Amino acid sequence: MQEQFVGTMPVVDRNKFRIQSLQNFMEKNVQDFSGDLTVEQFKGGQSNPTYRISTDKKKYVLRRKPPGKLLPSAHAVDREFKVISALQNTEVPVPKSYCLCEDESVIGTMFYIMEYVEGRVFWDQTLPLLSSHERKSIYKELNRVIAELHRIDYKEIGLESFGKPGNYIGRQISRWSKQYRASETERIEAMENLMEWLPDNIPKDEEFGIVHGDYRLDNVIFHPTKAQIMAVLDWELSTLGHPLADFAYHCMYWRLTRQQFRGIGGEDLKKLGIPDETEYVRMYCTKTDRKEILNWDFYAAYNMFRLGAICQGIMGRFKDGTAASKHAEEQGKKARPLAEAGWIQVEKILKKS
Repeated sequence: MQEQFVGTMPVVDRNKFRIQSLQNFMEKNVQDFSGDLTVEQFKGGQSNPTYRISTDKKKYVLRRKPPGKLLPSAHAVDREFKVISALQNTEVPVPKSYCLCEDESVIGTMFYIMEYVEGRVFWDQTLPLLSSHERKSIYKELNRVIAELHRIDYKEIGLESFGKPGNYIGRQISRWSKQYRASETERIEAMENLMEWLPDNIPKDEEFGIVHGDYRLDNVIFHPTKAQIMAVLDWELSTLGHPLADFAYHCMYWRLTRQQFRGIGGEDLKKLGIPDETEYVRMYCTKTDRKEILNWDFYAAYNMFRLGAICQGIMGRFKDGTAASKHAEEQGKKARPLAEAGWIQVEKILKKS
């Protein structure tokens, strides 16, 4: 898995652009830029094509909207750039942001440029090449950083207009239901059930803060040798919303198996040295001054629905020929098992009631 997703490859045909045009732009807009460009595409990522831009002096990363027909409000690289820029001097590590280009004539779509951060990206959540002690340290660091994100006062860093206050989960359910319908390729009964049940059962414990939207192990870069996060990546889905919904998205991997979506459900966590779900949630509560988290099964169901809708969008882009990754079809097929796992969470709630 690591070799499939980590590292770079030649730019695939549909994501190619005129390199000289980018060269001219960077010479004018990136501080201290010099040298001739070479461009490679990163293997990972399903949504926004991401490139390593290299000169003989420095490396950069370019994230762009994909070419072709896009779903409304998707691939918001301008929002990514805004939040990364706002977080520069906080306890949440992010790459240095250089510039945003909204002029589509430069490379064909909107893009931004940030620094290239050296380090390790882990795709297998069982961390098979590490010791049990190292695994525990990695997960503690993951927990620390998402807790730091949720503790930030968004007003203090200029993100007052980054999202709408109130009814975050309701709006998210509506948004992802529409995105799912726009890219639907088959009927999934569990997804139909979730779209009907979730809107009527949203908890009333409204909170508001910065949410990443896709915080998981393979969306952070770790120090080459230490259990230290050097950069949190892939902020495309970030907004102002409910921090518990964001944390539950991160935690749903404890309830998903490797087959369903690269989860750690069913793994011998004690032997691996990875905290179980209860311990991991307790760690977060301690760091964010919470006594407990209510409605946890609802948040799990909501996030499995949401990720299922995201995967369906990937399948839609695969069918349209606009998917960013060659692994898009495989990811798209995860929509059904994710929806079915989400409905299992709802059934747990119904049994308790």
